[in-house]
Amino acid sequence: MTEREFSERIAEAGGTAYIVGGWVRDWLRGKAPHDKDYVVVGISKDNFINMFRDAKLIGNSFPVFLLEIHGVKCEVAFARRETKNGTGYRGFDISSAGVTIEEDLYRRDTTINSMAVNLLTGELVDPYGGKKDIEKHLLRPVSEHFSEDPVRALRAARQGAQLDYLVSDELIAAMQQCKEELKLEPAERIFGELKKALTAQKPSNFFRILQRAGLLNDLFPEIYALIGKSQPLEFHPEGDAFEHIMNLTDKVATMTDNPVVVFCGLVHDIGKGVTPREMLPHHYDHEKTGLQVLAEWNRRAKFPRAWVRSAALVIEEHMRAPLLKKAGKITELILLLDKMKKYILPEDFCKIIMADHGSLPIYLEEYYDLNNKIMEVNGAMVPKSLTGRQIGEWIAHKRADVCAKWLKERNTH
Repeated sequence: MTEREFSERIAEAGGTAYIVGGWVRDWLRGKAPHDKDYVVVGISKDNFINMFRDAKLIGNSFPVFLLEIHGVKCEVAFARRETKNGTGYRGFDISSAGVTIEEDLYRRDTTINSMAVNLLTGELVDPYGGKKDIEKHLLRPVSEHFSEDPVRALRAARQGAQLDYLVSDELIAAMQQCKEELKLEPAERIFGELKKALTAQKPSNFFRILQRAGLLNDLFPEIYALIGKSQPLEFHPEGDAFEHIMNLTDKVATMTDNPVVVFCGLVHDIGKGVTPREMLPHHYDHEKTGLQVLAEWNRRAKFPRAWVRSAALVIEEHMRAPLLKKAGKITELILLLDKMKKYILPEDFCKIIMADHGSLPIYLEEYYDLNNKIMEVNGAMVPKSLTGRQIGEWIAHKRADVCAKWLKERNTH
């Protein structure tokens, strides 16, 4: 069934079909739109089921169907009205009878997401000024309904990061009203927005907008704790530890679209947030305290295993990796990176080191060549006279010799 056929059948039954939300926003921005979400008005749920026998009902609290249009399974929702009756995103009474498209759009978050296109006529429905706000690169709330779902505060900050748009004062005020209910939100909803924000073109905006709204300390206290933590100016002219991490996170985001790698950049200096005031501007052993802070954050946030293991590696090794000179220590790190590649690739580890230090030591620049040389030394080469611990010691010694020879060759060229 084509989109045209779908809209015509809806019209024949006395209804109207629309494309809504992000697709319309991106289309108006001149960007390639992604998945289409459809909304229908003017027909009943029973009529819809009779018209589209292959539609699958997936919505529990209100009618949402999966329907194949142009060969793709698409979501088709009924326009709905929501009345707040509790806390969080589940605390609503929902009705769809007699709801207009304007009423449906009124309950959405920001004006740029509150537009629709009539499938049959191509007419843009923009009752709240979303198109003008796109032209202004401005985020505004549609109505008082914004704060009824507290996670919209994170979504607004994420939109600011993804689009690099200005955030209006009225949106900041609406985000502030989400403060108390945000404390009750499940960890997976918070993580979902963080993950998306870390794929933005400028992730730092996500945290800066939350700070402006007074929400950063409640949501991400580990990041908030970096504010005001001074650093030696000769190494960090950008300012405190918060500014350093924001700048580095944006740099890493230009190198990769993998949120795990960007997260590693975000947390690499997270231990600086607990540095005692009397120690500032120095942050001795912040690698060790960083592992403790990460573990505490993980207890609350329940990060995926790959995120935690990757971040722990970067926290622990980001300071010494550029400074290693001894072949034995370099060999140990090369082997560790090889072991950890199921969580974070060596080249992604190097992206964070590059963003943090501005350059890479030769052994990281040519990691794969050195790794291959080291790995040529294996158990098959061990003298048969050796047993037990002697075998491991022999392999480690030989690998360090290979590394030393490789480094000497590089240094003489």
